[in-house]
Amino acid sequence: MARILSVDYGKKRTGLAVTDPLQLIAGGLATVETHTLFDYLKAYVEREEVECIIIGEPRQPNGQPSENLQRVQQFVNRWRKAMPQIPIHYYDERFTSVLAHQAMIDGGLKKKARQDKALVDEISATIILQDYMRSKK
Repeated sequence: MARILSVDYGKKRTGLAVTDPLQLIAGGLATVETHTLFDYLKAYVEREEVECIIIGEPRQPNGQPSENLQRVQQFVNRWRKAMPQIPIHYYDERFTSVLAHQAMIDGGLKKKARQDKALVDEISATIILQDYMRSKK
């Protein structure tokens, strides 16, 4: 089997998570500067077998598109054009940042560690991936 990779796309930073090859466990992969995301993912899928990419679809709590949706759509369109062999799918990412902060608190991280935005982005990507995997069962 191949891995599933998830993306929590941000204006400055993007969190990434990935499953193991058997698609049983989701774990954080990295947080990268968004301007390097395309090249990072391209290099990753060249060395690892990836079945698909799940990208968080940014929406406001009321379901309306957030300001970041246009940037996400531009990235998705670029990916689909350049790498059509690896499908990319949207997945609702509402409240993942809140859940990431709660997971950090529950995990016992000190306040200073919880202020690490890169860690929040990576955990958010992991939550998106876990939710996606649960929805497929």
